[in-house]
Amino acid sequence: MNTSYPEKKLIGLEVVRFISALAILVWHYQHFAFVGYSAVDFERDKQPFFSIFKFFYQYGGMGVQLFWCISGFIFLWKYQDLIHRKIISGKKFFIFRFSRLYPLHIATLLLMAALQFIYFKWHGSFFIDRNNNIAHFIPQLFLASNWGGQGFSFNTPIWSVSVEVLVYFFFFLILRFIGASAWITVLIIVICSSIKINNLTESFIVDCLLYFYIGGLTAQTFKKAAGGKYQNILLALSLLIILAPFAFLTEDLFLKIKPIFLLLYAPALVYIAAIELKLPQSFERLIEVFGNMTYSSYLIHFPLQLFIILIFGLIGIKIPFYSPLFFIGFIVLVLTLAFFVYQYYEKPMQDYIRYGGKLRNTRS
Repeated sequence: MNTSYPEKKLIGLEVVRFISALAILVWHYQHFAFVGYSAVDFERDKQPFFSIFKFFYQYGGMGVQLFWCISGFIFLWKYQDLIHRKIISGKKFFIFRFSRLYPLHIATLLLMAALQFIYFKWHGSFFIDRNNNIAHFIPQLFLASNWGGQGFSFNTPIWSVSVEVLVYFFFFLILRFIGASAWITVLIIVICSSIKINNLTESFIVDCLLYFYIGGLTAQTFKKAAGGKYQNILLALSLLIILAPFAFLTEDLFLKIKPIFLLLYAPALVYIAAIELKLPQSFERLIEVFGNMTYSSYLIHFPLQLFIILIFGLIGIKIPFYSPLFFIGFIVLVLTLAFFVYQYYEKPMQDYIRYGGKLRNTRS
């Protein structure tokens, strides 16, 4: 195991990213119990494989904050010097972000609009979220669905991407015009934490900024500590934070310290995951494949759920919500579709927007 600063692939982070996506899939499995805006005959602890996926079923939504933390690490690791030293232009940076996020977003937005229209015609209400109207559709077109607390709409999971887009603008401006010092990162974390502690706002933007820059500070710390005398201390501390809950944390205590827990656990997990591992190339490629599927699985699983519900309703069969086979089938179907969506739509569209159709072996 090499604990030096990673220069090529962040294989461990790909694994954590995939687990975060899986946690959200399991968390959202409960959608199959919904009719309209509420669950019907829903018993959480009877969901398939509950004893195995109990934490995901109950707290899988925290995967979003972990995603933000991972993003912060990757962005500070990859772009800090490039932006600060003006090696990469603002145009190129945002074209890369646009090409990564928008093609799949617009496709799933249009698909979800059509599916919600059909569901409304059949049930007289929308599925899960009420805000599926033109006033919410227009901000969705600009990936701005949750910039002003508008509420969830259409392909609901995009809300977290929407606020992260704003953070990208903030991130770029800070690095380009203010500086790249870790103290600036610390100041942003302190300001966001103060806002949260004093309940000054419930804004998702503040939440995203907080976890993004905690991930960024983790990257800056990782880089600074690499090969130095504090490297092993930080490694041991991160391992302690990761392992301690298994020995000492009860569910009641977890609920009391949940915000603090995540603020410590997420960067510790990211720090450990960033350590460069020497693995067989075939295994690295497999992990990379699963990592590439995370955005696809995140954006397609909600439309897929609604599509399945409409099909079952059309043929007059009740969703076998508590069936282990149905659960396995859903997860496998999401991951299979995510693989093909990435390979044959998401990645080609990225390359087309970035390079005018010329395929490049470039990832970001």
